[in-house]
Amino acid sequence: MAFSVRPVRRFSVCCPVTYDTELSEGHGTIWNFSVDGGPLNDDVPLRIGQTCTLIVHVSDQPSIIVGAIVRWGREWDQEYGLETVMANEQAQNQLKQLISHLETGGPEAH
Repeated sequence: MAFSVRPVRRFSVCCPVTYDTELSEGHGTIWNFSVDGGPLNDDVPLRIGQTCTLIVHVSDQPSIIVGAIVRWGREWDQEYGLETVMANEQAQNQLKQLISHLETGGPEAH
């Protein structure tokens, strides 16, 4: 696999998430997070190209609801790469606030 520089900064976090697909609901953890998405470990298998609604639970902030698309997956360890797709302006602002909080050295999300 060729090396590539990511266009946005990623942050090491540990955020519990709930997600809803057309067929099921699951729970997992998102980590190594950016405004563009991040990897998810979950309890329900996902398919590449599948869309879902994510509710990201942040300890000291309101939960963030965003849409996401599964871009890659490793079913054997239930790890999937998600690309976030903003559902509305409020969710986009909440996500930007979380990233800003992390950039200024705020505590990790738990």
